[in-house]
Amino acid sequence: MDRKELQEIRRELHQIPELGFQEFKTQQYVMEKVESMKTDRVSIKLWRTGILVKIDGLSPGKTIGYRSDMDGLPITEATDFDFQSTHDARMHACGHDFHMTIALGVMKQIITEPINDDVLFIFQPAEEGPGGALPMLQSDEFRQWKPDCLFALHIAPELPVGTVSSREGLLFANTSELFIDFKGLGGHAAYPHLSHDMTVAASSFIVQMQQIISRSLNPLDSAVITVGKMESGFVQNAIAETARLEGTIRTLNPETIGIIKEKLEKLMRGFEISHDCRITVDYGANYYQVYNQGNYVDLFQKTMDENDITYKEANAAMTGEDFGDMLREIPGFMFWLGVDSPYGLHHAKLNPNEDALEIGVKSVISTLKTLTN
Repeated sequence: MDRKELQEIRRELHQIPELGFQEFKTQQYVMEKVESMKTDRVSIKLWRTGILVKIDGLSPGKTIGYRSDMDGLPITEATDFDFQSTHDARMHACGHDFHMTIALGVMKQIITEPINDDVLFIFQPAEEGPGGALPMLQSDEFRQWKPDCLFALHIAPELPVGTVSSREGLLFANTSELFIDFKGLGGHAAYPHLSHDMTVAASSFIVQMQQIISRSLNPLDSAVITVGKMESGFVQNAIAETARLEGTIRTLNPETIGIIKEKLEKLMRGFEISHDCRITVDYGANYYQVYNQGNYVDLFQKTMDENDITYKEANAAMTGEDFGDMLREIPGFMFWLGVDSPYGLHHAKLNPNEDALEIGVKSVISTLKTLTN
């Protein structure tokens, strides 16, 4: 595909972002593109709102997997694009429209110019939540075509176009969602002694939970707890009977998440006594770390050098990605693709440079050719 065709696909996908396991229009769109390229060497399986496409190689000795995620985010777009999202409060603010476009561009070239090994294109739903990688990995459809190795990319707004980045070992952190609900006794603002104020309880809890990081973990064992949303009460002159905290736990060590959860639950029991309330917790989606195998990263770096694409060593990040669940079972790696956006991931004004689409296609195709040798 040339730049114009890639750009057209990306912009069409950008207009139809859908949340996890709701990617019905997205699945239909991608299927139409795949069907238009289909030959007798192309096989297709559907899994929920995801798609698996296997391209037979010329003399296959293994199957190489390439994964692209499909879902958008519950964000109201604030760009001035003439191809803005047509879905209210939905946006491809994490670049999954880029990821799918690159996968389709690579697929077209692999069908036209086949490599020796089989290639499995994995269009995976629900990366942003509740996590599609693990159930897809465990599905019969995936097991029938399970690849011997696999890789994926993610756009990087902070990197210039023409640059890719990765590293051996830990790339993305272990993550857990965090939803904590407080239930006390509401009442009139003039009579606090007759109520159990959940605004005060939840506020105090936020402060206390930060001490789990600073006083319960080894200082060299990096971790973070962030509360991004707090809700309590309904009116200014009434004491709140309920409160809800929504946040995230992120660690560089998979065992550390368990320690943090244990400490959180002990803290909750103490707060129930001291604030005369009931507290419940839901950990939502949990993603295992993205851990890159060194031999694949070395091959990738050499391949980029040979194809005049700038390679930069990445730092480990506290970002989360459910691709880690796939890498936990299948060897491979993930890399960053520079897209030079002034706004970052999950921002309502994310604006990736579309020149990066061709770089993405080139980087993936060259890597597939290296892995098949």
